[in-house]
Order: sequence, then C-alpha cells, then structure tokens
Amino acid sequence: MAHNFCTLFDKNYLTRGLALHSSLLEHARPFKLWILCMDQETYTILAKLKLTNVILIKLSDFEDKQLLAVKSTRTPEEYCWTCTPSLPLYIFEKFPKVKMISYLDADLYFYSSPKPIFDEMEKKSIMIIPHRFADRKKLKEKMNGTFNVGMLSFRRDTEGIKCLKWWRDQCLDWCFYRFEEGKIGDQKYLEQFPRLFKNICILNHVGAGVAVWNISQYRVWRNDKIIYIDGAPLIFYHFADLEIYSPLPFLLPSPLTNYGEISTNINLIYNQYFQTIYRITKKVRGYYSDFSFGFTPKPVGKYIKEAIIEKIVYLKRIPKLLREFGSTENVTAF
Repeated sequence: MAHNFCTLFDKNYLTRGLALHSSLLEHARPFKLWILCMDQETYTILAKLKLTNVILIKLSDFEDKQLLAVKSTRTPEEYCWTCTPSLPLYIFEKFPKVKMISYLDADLYFYSSPKPIFDEMEKKSIMIIPHRFADRKKLKEKMNGTFNVGMLSFRRDTEGIKCLKWWRDQCLDWCFYRFEEGKIGDQKYLEQFPRLFKNICILNHVGAGVAVWNISQYRVWRNDKIIYIDGAPLIFYHFADLEIYSPLPFLLPSPLTNYGEISTNINLIYNQYFQTIYRITKKVRGYYSDFSFGFTPKPVGKYIKEAIIEKIVYLKRIPKLLREFGSTENVTAF
C-alpha cells in the first residue's frame, strides 16, 4: 500500500525538504508526497527539479479566506504553523481517493522504513508522537508540550476529520511563537487530542521522533547499515534547531543547540544528513548558481567562544596528560 505524506516549506527550508524527499525515496516507496510551497521561489525550483512521486501545491491555490484573514498577523514561521492542520484537510478535499495522510515537518529525515509506525497505528484515526524529553529536559515539556508536530497521521474518518477541523480552528484563532495561557504555536493543542477525540494512537516506537531533546538518553549504534536507538531501528530523526553554515563546500553543524547536549555516536545520524544536504545543495546550484537560502553565517563570536571552551577543557586535562605521557611537548589543543 502506498504511503501518503504532505509537508510545507519555503526557500529557507528547501534543501531540508529535498533531503526529506530523498530519504522517502530510499525508505518509503511506494509513496506520494504533497509539498505546499510557501513562496514562489520554492515552487519554481521544485518544478524545475521534477521530483519523483511529488505533487506541488501553490500557496495561491491553497489559501482560503480564513487563512488570508490572519496572514498579516503572523510571522512567516507562525503562518507556516497556522497552515499545518489546513494542509491535510486540503488534500482530503482535493484528492478524494486519499484515505489517510501523514503530515511531516520538512526537517525530518528517514533512516529506515516507516512501516513499523503504520503497523502500530493499525486502524486508529489519529497518530501522534511524544517528545520523550530526556530527564534533564523535562521542564521543556511544560512549554513545548507532551507531543511533537514533526509527524502526525490522520485517517479520512469521522474522528480524523473532526480532529483536523478543530486543530485548524484553534490555529486560525491563535498561533504565535510565544508561550501564552498554555499555548505555543500549533503544538500545545496536540495535548488535547486524547481528551477530545477517540481512536488515537500514541506511538510507542522509540525509533520515531528521535531528536536533540531526547537523543542523550539513548544508546546510538549501528549494525551493518542499520542505525539503532537502544534496541529499535532508527526510523526518522527530527533535525530541529539545526544551523547549517555556508558557503559550500564548508557545511558544518552547530556543535551546540538550545538544548545543549550531544549524544555519543550522534555522528552516525548527522553525517549522513549533512552529506545529503551537501549533495542536494550542489544539485540546486546547478540550476540556480546563487542559491544560498537556509544557511546561517557563522558568527565570529562563536569561533572565539568555542576556542575558549576547547582551551579550558584542554587545560583541565593537562594533569592526566602528564601522567600518561610524562610531558605535554607533543600534545596540542589545536
């Protein structure tokens, strides 16, 4: 059975959205991916690339009166969040043969088949995935919510449609990048899904929804070509809060995020993603040589801060190095 996915992004997330598509081609066939292009540049570039198994949606074809009425009150990021629940509803309306749709954030990347997700969901109407914050990050759950919007699935049935319509109404009414009265963006609304709607699957598979906020509590390892999170195959990783520095060929991940933690063996996950981003950026620049959207210029201050931290760590290790080597003559920090 073919999987139906949808996502949305603008030119700043274009390379990540293309990386998502690349990972679906490798691990999720057969599938269809609807992409809502949040600006004209994105639509123009994607149309030029002629992506396999992709249906492009122009923003002008998607927006209705209710969305346009609130558009001027939202930042571009907030407007993307506002549009999220409307996208599956749009696909259900325009494509009557679609019986189930899964929304994916553009910064997801699949490392193995999503089949275990749908096997666990079975015939449920709605599927949501917990953040699973690491113990030291549990306080973030209060603000960011129990569940993550990274991937959600909805079936074309009474509960699935009712849930999407309710979520859309909430996001039209309030969807801002601030914590206010128990809300933030489109995400905290998910906490009410289990209370308001029936036939919900809260996914247990630990390999789905792995991200910087929970990776530190897992053992990451690889056997042959499969990456494992503890004992479960990694299905997808959510590359949220990720900075990619430009220009090519010097693509580097930020070593720190606002969660401030990196897990052992995390490069098993990140290296493949950055190789894909690198390859995709080169391909896009083959059509548009000046393409540079979505990359973060690295602040000079970060170089200084990282150098100081590295030097401090090195100085703290000197007593151990002296014991091991007798001197530090051949041991350098840089």
